[in-house]
Amino acid sequence: MASAKPSIPKGTRDFGQTEMARRNYIFGTITSVFRTYGYSQIETPAMENLSTLLGKYGDEGDKLLFRILNSGEAFSGINPTEVTSEGGFDSAAITRKVCEKGLRYDLTVPFARFVVQHQNEISFPFKRYQIQPVWRADRPQKGRYREFYQCDADVIGSKSQINELELVQIVDKVFSIFGINVLIKINNRKVLTGFAEIAGFPDKVVDITVAIDKLDKIGLDAVKEEMKERGLTDEAVAVIEPILSLSGTTAEKIATMRSLMNGGSASGIVSETGLKGLDELEELFSFIGAAGVSQECEIDLSLARGLNYYTGAIFEVKAKDFAIGSICGGGRYDNLTGIFGLPGMSGVGISFGADRIYDVLTGLEKFPEGLSSTTTILFANMDAQVLPYLLPVAKELRGRGVSCEIYPDTTKLKKQFDYADKKAIPFISINGSDEASQKLINIKNLQSGEQKKIAAEDIDGIVAFLESAGK
Repeated sequence: MASAKPSIPKGTRDFGQTEMARRNYIFGTITSVFRTYGYSQIETPAMENLSTLLGKYGDEGDKLLFRILNSGEAFSGINPTEVTSEGGFDSAAITRKVCEKGLRYDLTVPFARFVVQHQNEISFPFKRYQIQPVWRADRPQKGRYREFYQCDADVIGSKSQINELELVQIVDKVFSIFGINVLIKINNRKVLTGFAEIAGFPDKVVDITVAIDKLDKIGLDAVKEEMKERGLTDEAVAVIEPILSLSGTTAEKIATMRSLMNGGSASGIVSETGLKGLDELEELFSFIGAAGVSQECEIDLSLARGLNYYTGAIFEVKAKDFAIGSICGGGRYDNLTGIFGLPGMSGVGISFGADRIYDVLTGLEKFPEGLSSTTTILFANMDAQVLPYLLPVAKELRGRGVSCEIYPDTTKLKKQFDYADKKAIPFISINGSDEASQKLINIKNLQSGEQKKIAAEDIDGIVAFLESAGK
C-alpha cells in the first residue's frame, strides 16, 4: 500500500529559510520599536476556554472559531438522547458536550482576559506587545489564511491621548525603518456616533458604521444604498453624504465638522458626542504636529473600522506605493475588560499585519540583502588532518558572534562551493597542510573574489576582513 502524499491543512503554510529570515526581520524590527516605547512582551495560550471566546466577535465570528475536542475519547460518554431534538441531530448540543476550549481568534480578547486575571500583578498603565499566531475557520483564499500572525501593542489603564500619539510614532518609526511610505488615516468613533445623531438615527450607529466601512471597496453610491437598506431615510443619508467626501486641511475638516455637529446640518441637531470626538481629534493632531511625525497623517471621516468595541480614536495605515489593503490598524476602547468583570478600563492598541507587510516589502524590493544567510564563513573540509587546526579558529570566531560552519565531510571542493552558494554564505576558507604549517587562515570573499591569508591567531584581523565585505 502506497503511503499518502504529505500535505498540510488548507489555509496553513510552511515557511522555508528565506521566508523565515524575512519574517524574523519584520518581527524583530517591530519588536525593537515596541520596546523603545516601554512595551513589554507577554504571551497567552494558543487555546482559550470557549467561555472566554464565544460572544466576543458576533455570530459570524463564533462560527469561525476552531473548537478543540476535550480528548481523543470525547464522544465515548455521549448519550444520543442528549444531542438530539425534535428536528433530529443537534450539532450545537454535541459541540457543547465535547468541546470546552478553542483556538484563539485574535490577541485582543485573550489580552483582556489576561489583564483581568492578572490585575493584581501588573502596574497600570500596562503596556504590552504580543506577536503570536491566531486561527480562524475561514474559507482559504489568496491573502486569507486559517493560521496567521498578529503583531499587537496595547496600553490599558490610561485615557490620555499621549498613548495614541505614541502608537502613531511607533507606526511612523517602523515603516520608516522598512523604507515604506505610508498614509496614516485617523478618525474617532465619537464622530461616527455624531453622524448618526445629526442624521436623526442615533440607534443606527452600527448600521452606518458597517456601511461606510466599505466606502473604499464599493464606492459612495453603493454605501448610500446600503444605508437606506439598513433603515435610513433619504434625508438622513443626505446629511451624512457630504461628510464622507469632505476635503481640505485637518483644521478645515474639523472646523466644517464642528459646524455640522453644532446644529449646522440640514437636521439642525446638535451632537455633544460628535463634538467631543472632534475635540479629541484636534488634540491628537496637535500632538502629532509637535512630535514631528514624518509619515503623512490625515483625518479620514469615512474611516470606520469594523470592530464595534472601539470608542475613540481609530487608525488605519496604507502603503502609498503598493496596491494592497490596510497594513496596520487599531483604536481606542473604553470597556474591553468589562466583559470579564473589570469595567471602565480604557485602552488603545494597534496591530501590524505581518503578512501584508511581507507582500509590500517583497513587491517594493525593500528586504535587506543577505537576510537568508545564517552563516558568514564556511571552512572547507579538504583534509581531515587539518580539521584540528581549524576547530579552535572557528570556536574563537563564534565567541565573537561570527556564525561559522565547518563542512562535515571531506569531499570535492565544487560540492562545498555549491553548498556555500545555495546558502548564500559570503566567505569560504580553504586550508590545507601548507596553511596549517604556516599557521595561516586563507579566506575568500565569494562576492568580490578578494582572497587573503591572515594569521590564525589574529582573530581581530579575520573579523575585520569578514566585516569589510558589508561596507
